[in-house]
Amino acid sequence: MRAVAFAPGHISGFFEPVYNKKDMARTGSRGAGINVSLGAVSQVNVEESTSQIFEIYVNNKQYHSTVSHLALKGLLGQKKLHVIVRTSLDLPVSQGFGMSAASAVSASYALAKIIGASSTDALKASHLAEIQLKTGLGDVIASCFGGIEIRKHPGLPPWGSIEHISGNCDLVLGVVGKKLDTKKILLDSDKASDIINYGRYCTKKLLEKPSIERLFLLSQVFTKKTNLAEKRVLEAIKASNRYGMASMCMLGNSVFAIGETDKLCQTLASFGEVFVCSVDERGARVL
Repeated sequence: MRAVAFAPGHISGFFEPVYNKKDMARTGSRGAGINVSLGAVSQVNVEESTSQIFEIYVNNKQYHSTVSHLALKGLLGQKKLHVIVRTSLDLPVSQGFGMSAASAVSASYALAKIIGASSTDALKASHLAEIQLKTGLGDVIASCFGGIEIRKHPGLPPWGSIEHISGNCDLVLGVVGKKLDTKKILLDSDKASDIINYGRYCTKKLLEKPSIERLFLLSQVFTKKTNLAEKRVLEAIKASNRYGMASMCMLGNSVFAIGETDKLCQTLASFGEVFVCSVDERGARVL
């Protein structure tokens, strides 16, 4: 049996981590971001087996993808099947593009289709895997629902809730520096209070007057106030702001921008690899 699913990449402009020690389903983040047309496509094949076996390949290389593995295991429960996953990623990992979440979600949606589980089951399994491994706090939820989103309340529905900002545009993404370890930053107590305080402030301000322009302005505030951006990222943002609006992808040494697409591409190409995409309004889906 075989199924294929897609999950969009997700860029967070700002976020406020919210932990619930008693219930991982209520753990997540408030904040805002954009789901993009570049993401992850997973083809899942399932064979009968006397034990539970997972084979995961990412961009044609066998890969110990802990998030995808944990999500699929959570979805499968005690069923004994041989699950083979082949995931293709459009964007680099550990650069704030939500690729680990997109990998887990696309693989989980495809497996759910095969075993007769629901997309809600796939969402839950992926979210719990992401939270447990501290690879993210809101990427899974956002990727499943798509669009330009404000995460009003953290965690899975019915506790978690999202408000959408209407709009579609081309985005330019620029990779500026080396990979960032999300888990390391989330566990850094020195950075935690600023991230929480400014994440809460930016979310509140965006909910008062939602727009993509305001999302970018508040993302710039968050980037500056939390001191998460390296010098080169700040330089890339400053250069890009001449042709539109730009900010740092949370959490990566990368930038997302809107405005004069050609000029932004030329500007960010001097800093590193560049990608052009649009807003994905549909969210994760079986193909």
